[in-house]
Amino acid sequence: MMIDLVLTLVFSLVMLLFMVFPAMKIMEWVDTKFPLSKTIYNVSTFLLTAFLSLLIGIFLRFA
Repeated sequence: MMIDLVLTLVFSLVMLLFMVFPAMKIMEWVDTKFPLSKTIYNVSTFLLTAFLSLLIGIFLRFA
């Protein structure tokens, strides 16, 4: 059980760098639909990057 969590987090950390570009593109699209302040834009990009990398880490661990 604990090894699943550790491996998922390790895979997610590796994918963190690769998920920055898709998160920026998604947030650019959202910003065109709903104008956001710079602070909200930056925080949302960071959270979306972490979320996408966690999803990929889960996929890599359990697929």
